[in-house]
Amino acid sequence: MLACLLAPGALAADNPGRPWSHEMRDYAARSLKDDHALSVAAVPLNGPGIEQYVNADQPMSPGSIMKLVTTYAALEILGPTHRWDTDVLTDGQILGDTLKGNLYVRFGGDPKLTLERLWSTLRELRGMGITRVDGHLVLDGRYFQLEGFPPFEDNGDNPYAPFLVEPSAYLTNLNLLHFQVRADERGTQAWVTPALPEIRIDNRVTALPEGPCPGRSRFEWTPLFHGDQNVTVRVTGELPQGCRTTTYLSLLPHEQYSASLIRSVLSEIGITLTGAGMTGPTPEDARLLTRTTSPDLVTMVRDINKWSSNVMARQLLLTLGAEHREEGEHDDRVTGIRVIYQWLERKGINTAGMVIDNGAGLSRHGRLTARQGIQILQHAWNSPYAADLMASMPIIAMDGTMARRLRNTGLDGLGRIKTGYLENVRSIAGFTRDENDTTWAVVGMVNNDPAWNGQAVLDRVLYSLHFRPPTGTAISKASPESGPDRAIQ
Repeated sequence: MLACLLAPGALAADNPGRPWSHEMRDYAARSLKDDHALSVAAVPLNGPGIEQYVNADQPMSPGSIMKLVTTYAALEILGPTHRWDTDVLTDGQILGDTLKGNLYVRFGGDPKLTLERLWSTLRELRGMGITRVDGHLVLDGRYFQLEGFPPFEDNGDNPYAPFLVEPSAYLTNLNLLHFQVRADERGTQAWVTPALPEIRIDNRVTALPEGPCPGRSRFEWTPLFHGDQNVTVRVTGELPQGCRTTTYLSLLPHEQYSASLIRSVLSEIGITLTGAGMTGPTPEDARLLTRTTSPDLVTMVRDINKWSSNVMARQLLLTLGAEHREEGEHDDRVTGIRVIYQWLERKGINTAGMVIDNGAGLSRHGRLTARQGIQILQHAWNSPYAADLMASMPIIAMDGTMARRLRNTGLDGLGRIKTGYLENVRSIAGFTRDENDTTWAVVGMVNNDPAWNGQAVLDRVLYSLHFRPPTGTAISKASPESGPDRAIQ
């Protein structure tokens, strides 16, 4: 279908004298059966071209392109070298190979405190000669003040999916469990990483003779929650020898997951912890034993935008709030949103009707107009950190969430586009080149029920912007409601 939509003949059939914005609006109306389902803004940044608008002042649900607002704001407000510290402290003394006292882990809001970094950090305790801790494990998550995120009503059938993980001061390893099953001559073996004592696997996968490996959808993973806070995950399906299937699930509360993960790592490196796990404040006189410092913000922004990480984006919004909390403020989500609004308004961007909600776009309430989005991208183009933001965006037909889009169309590598996807929502935002090597900032949103063909419409926008950029001389009005905004093309 996409090949037909983007075929050269499809463009050639368009009236070359018609304004580009009219062609896009009419094409969307035919495809989506709604004159207002598509909103687009496109502005040339460094060469010839006439800016274009379609329903550009209509507030739309943006989906994950909202992450560009959060990450760009963080780059300018926190700075590209911002990092997060996670400290390991004690209120006791080291006597021989035993730490007599509690072990405190003071979290600093790190969006990506991975299992590997935790292992490396706690391994330093073993290097100090500690093999036993006579005390409790105390997790300190006071860095964030949070009254909770608005619930997201997902229409899927998997409430334990990675994209639904909530942010938390106690976040470690993205709060995920990686389940795998492999078939060989012994039958099937199942395991989970990290291997936490609360998680058991009921492996009912049948081994078959060698053959084509089935897709993930052929397997069913069913978590069964027990009253003792343990979880059994039952997996069913059929797996040929030599094949493997895998899935990620989030099954435990953050505090339980992080405490269990830390205890598991301590055990693996040969340190016995005698006490219980709990949450609480770190004493003022606690002594620092070791620390892990995150990669810089630029690295985090790349992870967020390339792969559209909801939990990392929301964690970043909370960091903006925690770092700029004022007296009387008690919710870092609300404070982070205030900080972004003020930052946008200082740039002269009208935020009327904009709803940031959670900073990730995983929301039924978020709103953005294409005009607001394009103004933000124009400022980003001239920002000292433009290169950092652009490097974080998926490359057309090459990587991230754009890896499979617009392949074999002549656009491979010619744009950096953040995508958005929700029920009844498809969106794009970023920078792309036309055939004259002019770079365009472009924002496109489809809000329609259903929006399944919205992706093809937005791909058509990118394709047409490259091969038929609006650089002519016809005078047009972009949209009926756009008032004085006119385009000469």
